[in-house]
Amino acid sequence: MSMILTNVRAFASGADLTGASNKIEIAAEVEEKDATTYGSSGWKGVVGSLGSAGIEAEGYWEAGDPSLVDDAAWAQLGGVWPWTVCPDTAEVGSLAYLTRALRSNYKLGGAVGDVAPWSSTSKGSWPLVRGQIAHQPGQARTANGTGTVLNLGAVPAGKRLYAALHVLSVAGTTPSLTVSVESDDSAGMSSPTTRLAFAAATAAGGQALHTDAAAITDTHYRVAWTVSGTTPSFMFALSLGIR
Repeated sequence: MSMILTNVRAFASGADLTGASNKIEIAAEVEEKDATTYGSSGWKGVVGSLGSAGIEAEGYWEAGDPSLVDDAAWAQLGGVWPWTVCPDTAEVGSLAYLTRALRSNYKLGGAVGDVAPWSSTSKGSWPLVRGQIAHQPGQARTANGTGTVLNLGAVPAGKRLYAALHVLSVAGTTPSLTVSVESDDSAGMSSPTTRLAFAAATAAGGQALHTDAAAITDTHYRVAWTVSGTTPSFMFALSLGIR
């Protein structure tokens, strides 16, 4: 089945690039190493070596606010940040690709008369993870709560649970948001275990975490958050995946 790309959403740290981007490419590859021997009957043999991930994005230039592409790109250049790419609705359960990547370059400007363009490349310091949206960005959070339970399955030994948190907007006096990822063996979440705990966020930005390589037998996961401050309000997105 063919697919026309009209509804891609991209989060880079604390910036939602959707309204300023018209091209997003994500890639994962494994380096090929020759392993041909005399016993390969004249056929070349190869083995997989180091893996890599990357994101290339481009679109139309905007500036003047930390959430806009120019401000965000300059702030992120040379740093390693979480990325999530998903459908534009970014609903809980939507397919999502996430990684943690070095913002390695940023280009802007074009010919006279052009709508000012930008482009940027980020090189993964994580694998590219195929997962789901666990918290949607369009819901303001003003009090403590928990999100929808997702059945991601168990994490086998040698694999990890990965999470990317994108805090998109913050309001209030001395606001603070603490987000964690919990797991349980059933959808009822009667005895949840905290698997990942992000540092408290007081401003827009992004964080990325993963578990160690130990097995997790729980199969169900959800986001939990604690909000404090005077009239606090946070908009954030979170993606989860196992790889």
